[in-house]
Amino acid sequence: MPAPVRPHRYDIGIAVAGLLGGLTGVGYDVFSVITVGPYSPLALAGLLVMCGAELLRRSAPGWCLAIGTVAVIWDGLFSGLLAVLLMYSDAVYAAVLYGGARLSRLVLRASVAFTVAVTVGSLVWLRDPQALILGVLAAAVTATPAWTAAIVRGHRESAAHARLRAEQTALLAEMDRVQAVTEERARMARELHDVVANHLSAIAIHSTAALTLDEPGASRDALTVIRENSTQGLAEMRRLIGILRADVPDAVPEALPGLDSLDALIARAERSAAGRLRITAEDRRADRPRPPAPVDLAAYRIVQESLTNALKHATPGEVRVRLDQDDAQSLTVCVTSPNAAAGHDTSHPRAPGSGAGLTGMRERVALLGGTFSAGPYGEGDRWQVLARLPLTEGTTTT
Repeated sequence: MPAPVRPHRYDIGIAVAGLLGGLTGVGYDVFSVITVGPYSPLALAGLLVMCGAELLRRSAPGWCLAIGTVAVIWDGLFSGLLAVLLMYSDAVYAAVLYGGARLSRLVLRASVAFTVAVTVGSLVWLRDPQALILGVLAAAVTATPAWTAAIVRGHRESAAHARLRAEQTALLAEMDRVQAVTEERARMARELHDVVANHLSAIAIHSTAALTLDEPGASRDALTVIRENSTQGLAEMRRLIGILRADVPDAVPEALPGLDSLDALIARAERSAAGRLRITAEDRRADRPRPPAPVDLAAYRIVQESLTNALKHATPGEVRVRLDQDDAQSLTVCVTSPNAAAGHDTSHPRAPGSGAGLTGMRERVALLGGTFSAGPYGEGDRWQVLARLPLTEGTTTT
């Protein structure tokens, strides 16, 4: 069984004040609003019951009003006390303010109907304009506190709705902030991976060659490639740091790489391959205009990561890079390389990999609304990376 709800301290105070006011009225013969006869000690029962009902004004406002109605009727039969009427008006107020929506509407309508009935009935019965005093009294005890409570309740509900909207707005703002931070972290992770992985893979491959081969000429070539990649990697890292540093006033970041730098990228990859891979590029875009900057950067990074994966995992052979733009809607990037899994040992790749490159390429394409695939191609002897990037803003490809 649930524990009974303790009365609020304010309700206890109202009940005690009503009891003392009623007893004071009895002691000084100020006990009747309208004198209908001598005071009877039986009216004290109505006072006590009304004070007990006041203890329920918050926890059970319906019961408070019902018990109070019985008490005020009982008290009225024995030259009722003013304190009982005042406490009953508070019970009406509490029923509208703290009760449920249905109870609140019912008490409002009943109070208006009771006031009208008392006013009309008094005029018909007494046939005297002074009978309006009874209507004013009925309004003061029932309708006035009921409508006052309705106004207070409306303001409280409006304030509660405003607080709820503010909390929801703050929650949505926090969700947007977390999503923006997450997306920015993912974008930075992709960019850092694409910048660093290409150069560090070449450094790892050629440092292994320099340590393995006992040929001064080959070691010198390997060290040359290592120095070139480390210098270029450092320059790109500085470029990214310059973009990320917000405390540098009027900082102008270097331009992001794009397909215009594709020849330099392929030349750098061929030097890193040291004759093991032959890279060919075919640009079928003819005189098409340069794609939008996000598409241009994504296409460049896809080719860059594909060449990096070929340097790390592909067997000797030809790597083909193809760009195609058959219409004004999409750009196709296709990179094929010898598949190391086709009859060759892949347990010891030339440079370690974590699979983050494929994830990054797939995320780049998804952000632009394109399609991406990577896997064995043809008879399984080649590996193909294929991406279709929409060129028009808001276009998605499924």
